[in-house]
Amino acid sequence: MWLSHDSCMIELAGARKLRIAVVTEAFLPQVNGVTNSVLRLLEHCKEQGHEVLIIAPESDGAPTHYLDYKIKHVPSIAMKKLIPMGVPRKYLEPLIEGFAPDVIHLASPIFLGHYVARFAKKNGIPTVSVYQTDIAGFARHYGLTIAHNTLKKWVARIHQSTDLTLAPSKWASRDLESTGVKNVEIWKRGVDLVKFDPARRDESLRENIRGKDSAKLIVGYVGRLANEKRIDDLAILDRQPDIQLVIVGGGPAEARLKRELPNARFVGHQSGTELGRYVASFDIFVHTGKHETFCQAIQEALAAGVPVIGPDTGGPVDLIEHGITGLLIDTADSYALLEAVSTLRSHSAFDLMQIAARRSVEHRTWDYINAQLIDYYRQTIAHVSRKSELVA
Repeated sequence: MWLSHDSCMIELAGARKLRIAVVTEAFLPQVNGVTNSVLRLLEHCKEQGHEVLIIAPESDGAPTHYLDYKIKHVPSIAMKKLIPMGVPRKYLEPLIEGFAPDVIHLASPIFLGHYVARFAKKNGIPTVSVYQTDIAGFARHYGLTIAHNTLKKWVARIHQSTDLTLAPSKWASRDLESTGVKNVEIWKRGVDLVKFDPARRDESLRENIRGKDSAKLIVGYVGRLANEKRIDDLAILDRQPDIQLVIVGGGPAEARLKRELPNARFVGHQSGTELGRYVASFDIFVHTGKHETFCQAIQEALAAGVPVIGPDTGGPVDLIEHGITGLLIDTADSYALLEAVSTLRSHSAFDLMQIAARRSVEHRTWDYINAQLIDYYRQTIAHVSRKSELVA
């Protein structure tokens, strides 16, 4: 592997500013993990003085600029039950050539990303792809077996064609490497340690959530309300008289989940400090989705000092220290889930787990994570340049 792991992760004032084309399969007004990571990158680039061109799928209410960076939209389509995806257009080629990027950042590339990756390779433009969405896993969950196999090969082909692929977890890295993708490095996600802070725990909110029974344990979930998140696995917790389940978020499965979890408190989509207040006010955070390449919601709960129960597969395995900051279990096993909640509730060192949860992510600020990303850009640019010189 040509990458150096001894590079400084702090951007030096005298370092050359970069021209970065960010090609993303998701962007505002759609809010998800891909969008969030891209927004944090753009904020970092603006602060550091880098020039950025954004290419993203169009949608109703989509902005034309972000932080004065221009956004070029392409048409989008939505495969059955899956997230909308960008449709490449020929006009992107002169647009990218005119911008003359030092590097192209491909955020969770599918169709749009594949097109741009091929164009970049043909023109010798360095590419860094970020693997973030297990789109093939989603397809399999919805019974689209043929689509799953096709998408698995398609995603592998995309990442094989880029100069560097960044995976958010060891599980995601192994998954990519098993399909023949090389030059894979781990690039995690940052967390807002101000928004998600144990100090935001709000006793008045907790009283409001629990109602008359002040002894109830508050178990919370935050995320999109969709079938692949397996939120209905929480039904066994919803039936317990001494547990108050709180569901934060919205999505296509909301109406069904309200029927299946009749005792849960659905508080809708929350953001900003209000989201931080809710998360910090949970006693335990639980996540049941099994197709997470990382799981930002788990990291945010840990930052808020909340022990987490999560699936023993995928990205959560890298985030939860079993027995230290939470528990890793088969969340599809209802009784294992109930037992995990009971174990944490009665744990003699529960307060120490809360402290450990916060400490486990304190180093992972967005400034650090994005400085690391810029360093990956610079190393990739240098690597491609060296290869070109050898060929010449």
